Amino acid sequence: MAKTSMIMREAKRTKLVKKHAAKREQLKRTVSSPKASYEEKLEAATKLQKLPRDSSPARQRSRCALTGRSRSVYERFGLGRMKLREATMRGDVPGLRKASW
Repeated sequence: MAKTSMIMREAKRTKLVKKHAAKREQLKRTVSSPKASYEEKLEAATKLQKLPRDSSPARQRSRCALTGRSRSVYERFGLGRMKLREATMRGDVPGLRKASW
């Protein structure tokens, strides 16, 4: 089980990403626009840098929905490898079963 503080930190980051997503997208579009002047691009880049660091989606980390574990999380299921295996053995994950050959 992951520390509660780490799980809460990820929740905070997710909330910040959602809050600033539209503004970040607009500023990034301005920076990469060929029609914008140099001053406009510079101003947009400065505003982008002043946004909170945790509002960047790149700082998010995927975590297991049950345990909060950050490593070996399958995005498709939202579970870590151990919990995914347990759920598969119980038959809770449709279309997934243990390999045997």
